Amino acid sequence: MAMQTTIALSNPFVYFHFILQIQLSTGLFITAHDAMHGTVSSNKNINCAIGKICTLLYAFFSYDKLYKKHHEHHRHSGTEMDPDYHNSNFFVWYWNFIMEYITIWQLLGFALVFNLMMFIVPYQNLTLFWCIPALLSSLQLFYFGTYQPHKNEHHQLNKYNSGTQRKNHVWAFISCYFFGYHLEHHEKPYVPWWQLYKEKK
Repeated sequence: MAMQTTIALSNPFVYFHFILQIQLSTGLFITAHDAMHGTVSSNKNINCAIGKICTLLYAFFSYDKLYKKHHEHHRHSGTEMDPDYHNSNFFVWYWNFIMEYITIWQLLGFALVFNLMMFIVPYQNLTLFWCIPALLSSLQLFYFGTYQPHKNEHHQLNKYNSGTQRKNHVWAFISCYFFGYHLEHHEKPYVPWWQLYKEKK
């Protein structure tokens, strides 16, 4: 087993690294998301390969399953046919959102990799810099990319049933790689995340 060392919680770099890991985990999924829209590479095979690698590294997801459900979300956004939508409070909605995608194979994959990694990485490091950031990343993605934009009733002319963050490019990037500009994403899903700020009205 790996040598167990105590993380120095008095070291500010620990917290910086922790926050950075959350942001990088979120970015990994955002890259997979863009692959689902064909915006990572003009080569379909490369685009799909990158998407599969990112979903695997993010949480052992099936890219094909995510691809299908994400495009259902775009076709039926904010309705009962939307796999990402649930007409309830934050906590119930988040639970249903997670249960829509998580599988027993993912949990087994996490358990296997975690136990193998403990031979070379201290348990505390795995927990603080991988497990917890991955969980918080899912909350970040859910809150800014699903719950906030889709939680309210929208004008009948808003066919995407989606809201959007106020225009603040710095906050929009930090909060979720411009994914909070969600109405703009639904209007132009072919625009990659790093160009999405240009669509903000």
